[in-house]
Amino acid sequence: QVQLVESGGGLVQAGDSLRLSCAASGRTFSSYAMGWFRQAPGKEREFVAAISWSGGVTYYADSVKGRFTISRDNAKNTVYLQMNSLKPEDTAVYYCAASYTQVVVTTISGYDYWGQGTQVTVSS
Repeated sequence: QVQLVESGGGLVQAGDSLRLSCAASGRTFSSYAMGWFRQAPGKEREFVAAISWSGGVTYYADSVKGRFTISRDNAKNTVYLQMNSLKPEDTAVYYCAASYTQVVVTTISGYDYWGQGTQVTVSS
């Protein structure tokens, strides 16, 4: 079992930056590929970014490519999402997830553990 806790969300203006953190505990953190998803009110949860178990491979949704960066520090059992040039359409609850696989996973069903989420609100 893996426990995930997100932090770093908040209320910002368009063009601002935020860095989300996800602290993990339980099974060996480096054995998991990690991902970030988001869900806006009335919408389906959608993929944002993912990173392999080693940190050597990353993948991004087209909507955030070039603006967001996912990274991990296995020594600290933490994954990060650096969000730059934020837009109002980025407003959502952001969730951290862990998948017991060595490959990058972009689907909800591919993840085994989820955090409780952190709210990001971007005003115009």
